[in-house]
Amino acid sequence: MKRQTFNEINITPLTDIFLVLLILMMVIAPILDQQGLSLAVPEYVEEKNTPNDSKILTVQVTSDDKYIIDNLEVQEADLLSRLKEESQINKDGVLIQASGESSHQSVVKLMDSARNAGVSSISIVEM
Repeated sequence: MKRQTFNEINITPLTDIFLVLLILMMVIAPILDQQGLSLAVPEYVEEKNTPNDSKILTVQVTSDDKYIIDNLEVQEADLLSRLKEESQINKDGVLIQASGESSHQSVVKLMDSARNAGVSSISIVEM
């Protein structure tokens, strides 16, 4: 018995796969448009001599993830209470001076603590 050669390719399964992929892309595309954080990026401004009457609290994050406020190290457990106290005195916001080697987690933890302390303006600069 001699076998017949098969000359046609059945493209129905290929069409089904493309249809499923198209539907998946249509469902996923609107989800990808959502943003996680809305950040306002400041414009570059030349440094000017600012008056010393600004009441900005400066917090440093060292390379070994320690927090320093007024040249005193603050433990992570005491950070929120200390920020609440200092934010009553320095009402213009918080300036975070983070080391380039500090972890992202420690900086975000400081930002969260500042927000929970009632600070409305947070700036970050690398030192």
